[in-house]
Amino acid sequence: MKLLEVHVLQTVVPSNLNRDDTGSPKDALFGGFRRARISSQAQKRAVRVAFRDWPLLEPHERAVRTKRLVEALLARLSDVPEGQARQAIENALNTLGFGVKKGGASEYLLFLGNRELDRLAEAIRAHLEALSGEVKGKKKTDVSPEVKKALEKVLDGGKAVDLALFGRMLADRPELGVDAAAQVAHALSTHKVDREFDFYTAVDDLNPKEETGAGMMGDVEFYSATLYRYAVVDLQKLLENLQGDKELALKGALAFFEAFARILPSGKQNSFAAHNPPLFVAFRAGEGLPRNLATAFERPIRPREDRALSALSVEALVREWERFDRAFGPLRPEWKGAINLTEAETAALPLAEDWPTLSQRIEEAVRKLLEV
Repeated sequence: MKLLEVHVLQTVVPSNLNRDDTGSPKDALFGGFRRARISSQAQKRAVRVAFRDWPLLEPHERAVRTKRLVEALLARLSDVPEGQARQAIENALNTLGFGVKKGGASEYLLFLGNRELDRLAEAIRAHLEALSGEVKGKKKTDVSPEVKKALEKVLDGGKAVDLALFGRMLADRPELGVDAAAQVAHALSTHKVDREFDFYTAVDDLNPKEETGAGMMGDVEFYSATLYRYAVVDLQKLLENLQGDKELALKGALAFFEAFARILPSGKQNSFAAHNPPLFVAFRAGEGLPRNLATAFERPIRPREDRALSALSVEALVREWERFDRAFGPLRPEWKGAINLTEAETAALPLAEDWPTLSQRIEEAVRKLLEV
């Protein structure tokens, strides 16, 4: 396996970046102790938003996850009479097994590349008459095998980088699925945490003077933590998902590294402003098996007055890195490097002075692995 790994240690101030269904910050038991947690899904979403907003990828290099396929396709078929276009679209989606409910929404969220959507619209346009029959609930419209094949042919991933990285599962049409090239671990605190509560009140600005009570009150849970975050990209799978486009695979891998290392979910940021860049970012690239180094923190790091928790965490991570290298050997070949903003000793890893330097080292490694 040709891989690119990302290891991040990031200290965040009091925050609630990723909530559960009750509004509490997510956590987990690890090593017998309660830890702060940020889910894999929340981190992937933040990466996809960064792809769009920074921007790291062009619109045609990205995908969209939506139930509103009918509206998206109608916009691409705006020159066709709306009634006819809507019937053709709903028939096409039903033919593909993407049942359309009353109101035009699909039965579940679908993850499609923007190129796939463009090509699907053109396939519908090309077979407009055959697809303009009456829609009968969720049943597939009777269309010829040739039309069905033409519709299915466009669903090849569309060379969308985020789709290639994170995959697509279609329970009803598994043959149209895409196996993910990236794996993202749930972020965990390197130490045990206890939730805290912020009791707040809000004043009604138009209250008369004789009414001194709060207009509203409530509480919100939070914690602060030093988080270990880990992800790995299977570069061969990424290249396969992108239909052999080496330059796009290189661009996608570098975009993923930058977005994952530097972005966090945005939950409750207006209340906490936990905009804390990572204090340690390391990469490992080469051929071999991936290694999540969370076991460095199975015994939680304990605070010390004379050392920062982040520095103690970095040193524990580097020790675990070296321990695994001694036991199982490094990748072969292997490239590695890090940025370290703590006072921790990291002699085992070659350090970069700044982000551009680290990014250049990663690009050189990925180019060699992809043979670009």
